[in-house]
Amino acid sequence: MNTTNHGLSAAETAVLTRRITLLSVATALVLVVVKALAWLASDSVAMLASMADSGLDLVASLVTFFAVRYAVTPPDAEHRYGHGKMEAFASLVQAGLVFASAALIGQEAIGHLIRQQPVQNEGWAMAVMGVSLVLTAMLVLAQGRVLKQANSVAVSGDRAHYFSDFAANIAAMLGLGAVAVTGWTGYDALAGMAVAALLLWAAINVFRESSSQLMDRELSDEARQEIVRLATDAPQVLGVHQLRTRASGPYVHIQMHIDLDPDLSLEAAHNLVIAAESRVLGAFPAADIIIHPDPRGRAEPHGGAFAEDH
Repeated sequence: MNTTNHGLSAAETAVLTRRITLLSVATALVLVVVKALAWLASDSVAMLASMADSGLDLVASLVTFFAVRYAVTPPDAEHRYGHGKMEAFASLVQAGLVFASAALIGQEAIGHLIRQQPVQNEGWAMAVMGVSLVLTAMLVLAQGRVLKQANSVAVSGDRAHYFSDFAANIAAMLGLGAVAVTGWTGYDALAGMAVAALLLWAAINVFRESSSQLMDRELSDEARQEIVRLATDAPQVLGVHQLRTRASGPYVHIQMHIDLDPDLSLEAAHNLVIAAESRVLGAFPAADIIIHPDPRGRAEPHGGAFAEDH
C-alpha cells in the first residue's frame, strides 16, 4: 500500500477513486462481452479462463465502485472513526473472488489437458485477447496514476487484480498461438493452468494488503518520521512519544504525545498543540489527529490497555 503520498484531502481522493472505479467497471463489462463471444466461437479453455476471470473482475469492480463511495461518507453515531475500512473489506471480497476463479480455472484446465479437446477459430480468439491486452493495460496505467496521488487499498487491490489479468491474457495468447502452430491442444490447457497460478498469486497479494489495513498496521517508517518532524518543528515542542498511526481507506488516524515546558500556561500549551496539528495536517490533509500534551519531566506514566513507557 502506498503510504508516502498523503497530499490530497478526503474529498479530492474521493473524486479520483470514483472516476477510476467507474472506468474499471466499464472496462470489465466490455471485456466480458467480447471474451464470451470469442469463447463461444473457439471453445478454448484459455479463453474460457480469461472470460471467467473478466466476469469476476466485473463483480469485484462493482464492489470497489460502491465501496469507495461508502468509505468517504461522514462519521455517524455508530462509526465515530468513519467508514474508511469499507475499502479493505472490498479488497477481501476481491481476494475471495480471485481465489474462486483460480480454483475453477485450474480444474477446467486439468480436465481439458486430460481430454485434449480441440480449439477452434484460434485467430479470432487471439484477436480478442489482443483487444483485452490493450484495454487492460490502459486501465492499469490509469489506476497507477491515481495511486500516485491518492491512497486507496480498494483501488490498489483492483489494480493488482487487473495487472494479473494482463499477464494472464499474455499467457492465454501464448497458449492459443502454440496450438495454432503445433496443433497440440495441450498448450491451451497449460496456458489455462498458468492463468490460474497468476490469479492465485494476485489473490494472496490483495489479501495481504487488505488484512494489513484491517489489522491497523502502522504507516510506513518514512511517513512516521515525517509526522514526528512536523510535530517537533517548533522549539517549544521538546519531543514526541507514543506515536500511533493507522490507515482507514482514504483516511489516516494519528495519535501522539508531545513534551512541553511544564511551566507553560494551559492556553499556551493548547496553542502549541493546535500549531503542531496544523503542520501535520498540511502534509496529511485526510488525517484525524489527536495530540496529548505532557509536561516534560513531570508527566506520570499513562495507563490503559496499550500503555507505553516514555
